[in-house]
Amino acid sequence: MCYGHDGMAALRRSVDRRSLLRGSLATLAGIGLASSGVGATAAAATGHPTGRRHVPPGLISIQLWTVRDALSGPPGYDATLAHLARIGYPRVELALGYFGRTAAQLRRFLDGIGIRASSSHDGISASPAELAQKIENAVTLGQRFLVVPYLYSENADDWKRWAEQMNVEAAAARAAGLLYGYHNHAHEFTIDLGNGRRPWDVLTGELDPRLVHLEVDLYWAVTGGINSGDGVADPEGFTLDVIRSAPQQVLQYHVKDRDGSTGDMADLGTGTIDFGRIFRKHPVLEYIVENDTPDVTPQQTAEVGYRYLRRLRF
Repeated sequence: MCYGHDGMAALRRSVDRRSLLRGSLATLAGIGLASSGVGATAAAATGHPTGRRHVPPGLISIQLWTVRDALSGPPGYDATLAHLARIGYPRVELALGYFGRTAAQLRRFLDGIGIRASSSHDGISASPAELAQKIENAVTLGQRFLVVPYLYSENADDWKRWAEQMNVEAAAARAAGLLYGYHNHAHEFTIDLGNGRRPWDVLTGELDPRLVHLEVDLYWAVTGGINSGDGVADPEGFTLDVIRSAPQQVLQYHVKDRDGSTGDMADLGTGTIDFGRIFRKHPVLEYIVENDTPDVTPQQTAEVGYRYLRRLRF
């Protein structure tokens, strides 16, 4: 599982959407984060490049959940991030916190090694103050994206409530110049909520496409298609249908391979997913390497993933 968030805890801690929006926007204005440049940012996000035959190196990132063991144990956070910079990664997607630093301190460290924190996985906020702090940290770090990493429920009303909360958070994020997204797993495509509806249907039907984008995890989308039975014959085709049919824009990918015999995650290029087919049909603004269970070591998975995306032609 990707770096997650306790969705049920978020549901239990839900606050009134109007008070959340009022409080968060008031706090943002008070700390000077509200920005009038969001329209330009959003407009840029809609201008997907077409006809590319390779992944632009500046758009390659890595989700730090991939190297979590190296971050929390030897060689440690600083050495691991420095290693990612040496490999060539220009950006990372944050997870697991700041490892003892403030956002400002982390920004200085990342600037010093030449890596940008362009995105982060953050759960739905429990209060206006928590939302304002999350947004302030993201702005301090120079991020472009905030992404909700994980929600799970077998109740349609939970998904509707979460979508309502995310719409509120996305409005506040946009006021600060940030793009706000949701990251899928497989269960959004497999849980039966009744009447032929699945969580993906409910969520994408409720999320405001003017405010919220999608970060599609390609491994989980493929796996969801296979497990549901809808994508067994053509997993990549199922995934492309997911991308095409969503009202929201797909602006980020988690690029994670799938072992053909076991269905487990695999280092990029060692599995069965035809990423070139997907990239050719729908390029995005960020291609994020990930493997929750590195094949050998986190560091090697990071290197294999970066090399694979740099060399891929499609």
